[in-house]
Amino acid sequence: MYPQRELSRLALHKVSLRRKIGLRRASCQRAVERLSRPLDWFDRVVAFAARLAPLTQLAAWPLGLLLQRVVSPRLKFLGPVLRWAPHILGALRGLAARTKA
Repeated sequence: MYPQRELSRLALHKVSLRRKIGLRRASCQRAVERLSRPLDWFDRVVAFAARLAPLTQLAAWPLGLLLQRVVSPRLKFLGPVLRWAPHILGALRGLAARTKA
């Protein structure tokens, strides 16, 4: 059907195309690795923050009281804000969960 010379030329062209495809794949892979580094870092930060969340909730109230004493002893509104903040945050989380469902 095809002469041998044409088949040989097509085989060489096929090898050349495969080489170009391999080089482009490697180039794309390097680009994706370079672009994904910040996302990997962000993912690690989010996972670390999730592990610290229970500790921060335990430490927030005493730190808030200490902040009230040290930074603003004359401001009287910080005490009620700290007292009602967990209730307000819980209500906001409940509303946010309802809107997602």
